[in-house]
Amino acid sequence: MKNFYITTAIDYANGSPHLGHAYEKVLTDIIARFRRLKGDRVFFLTGLDEHGQKVQQTAEKQGIEPQAFCDQVAVEFQRLCKELEISNDDFIRTTEPRHKEVVGGLLQSIYDKGEIYRNDYHGFYSTRQEQFLQEKDKVDGKWPEIFGEVIEITEPNYFFKLSAYQDWLIDFLKTNPDFIFPRFRQKQVLEFLKEPLNDLCISRPKERLSWGIPLPFDQDFVTYVWFDALTNYITAPGYGTDQFEENWPADFHVIGKDILVPPHAVYWPIMLHAAGIPLPKSLLVHGWWNISGEKMSKSLGNIVNPLELVERFGPDPLRYFFAREMTVGQDSDFSPDQFLTRYTDDLGNDLGNLVSRLLNMGGRYTDQKVPVATVNDEPEQELQKKWSESRDKALEHCEDFAFHRYLDETFAFIRGINRYAELRAPWKLAKSEDPADKARLETSLATMAEGLRLAAVLLTPVTPSISEKILTLLGEKEVELFESNLDWCDRLVGNKLGEKTILFPRPQ
Repeated sequence: MKNFYITTAIDYANGSPHLGHAYEKVLTDIIARFRRLKGDRVFFLTGLDEHGQKVQQTAEKQGIEPQAFCDQVAVEFQRLCKELEISNDDFIRTTEPRHKEVVGGLLQSIYDKGEIYRNDYHGFYSTRQEQFLQEKDKVDGKWPEIFGEVIEITEPNYFFKLSAYQDWLIDFLKTNPDFIFPRFRQKQVLEFLKEPLNDLCISRPKERLSWGIPLPFDQDFVTYVWFDALTNYITAPGYGTDQFEENWPADFHVIGKDILVPPHAVYWPIMLHAAGIPLPKSLLVHGWWNISGEKMSKSLGNIVNPLELVERFGPDPLRYFFAREMTVGQDSDFSPDQFLTRYTDDLGNDLGNLVSRLLNMGGRYTDQKVPVATVNDEPEQELQKKWSESRDKALEHCEDFAFHRYLDETFAFIRGINRYAELRAPWKLAKSEDPADKARLETSLATMAEGLRLAAVLLTPVTPSISEKILTLLGEKEVELFESNLDWCDRLVGNKLGEKTILFPRPQ
């Protein structure tokens, strides 16, 4: 059985992680956890792109070797994964021997097929973007600020025959309309391909850039970023070994919209096709986070450090906010006020207070144990019906990557449990000496506990720590599969409830 293979883009080692890096990892992790809970074997890859001119220059400014600089940055990104509870199976670094070997083998294979040639390059070069430019890249006769300093150079280099595959790629995209999610991104790629492709310069002379993987057929050159960085996706799953077929093709590359065209939607498919390697099944393209209505950028000073939020609130509130606020494929906005609103209202009031009330009443009225539900009147039936509807809709939304709607459905059910509690009012029933009211009291607490268990299971892909904690408080173990764990039942009966707990403390 093939693994469900999913990747993030690998982050460039030229700075510390920010909100965008955190979001992409959380989004990918939610998908990976969801697939595991469905019973799939999952291979989840993330990592770091460590070569290139900017890395070399930054290391020189700090007076250290590029490898030492990359080692420092790698620690930061690995810490980000740990703190956000990212369940990746591998963290690849492009300076690893296993990756250099695969890059060299891939380049040699394509070179031997006659798809790479040497020629002089004359034109413009952006150091900031590590990209060769053309006159058409100017806006109103000037280079856009994104390119930084642009210089004119002439130098020998090696080129990949990208242009020879343009018609093939157009035909592939037209016959595979679901290759890119959301679909409107695929239309953007086809628009890009209306202009003729140039062959791709894949090298840099070592005299100008030494920090890279040498070309196997000419040691005076190192390979350019895309033949290095993109190849990570086949290195980690074991390209060249029997293990490769267990993972490849990738089911999804999860990437930001800024690296769709041309790297992932043009260079990568053509590189693989030229090498005779099957293409990934799909690219999942997410949008950007704006900060209080403005684009996030270092120059504006509005970069949000995700680790500071995790340190203050824990990982799950940030994971919840990401999934709740971003429609996958669109841009979204992060503001401290909106984050606090979600934390206080959704997590604190709707979920946290429900847990606290149940544990408190269980301790006071049922000897801290989950009682038996012996009443099945309209309030109980309505809540069970609400669960069936919410569960089915939520799972369907997960399949479609509509995680904001999945959380809408889940929290609509959680609010339904709260309404049920208000209707049954077990704190009032506890004052009655009527045996029928005692049965209603026990039923109400059993019903609240079961509803909470089901909600915690359904929330597991997004809030794994909080879900596990709720299940533990209900006397349950961590859930490994959705199967049989999303059906309303009486499995909690007799379980000892935990002590009253505040899951979401008020922010100081």
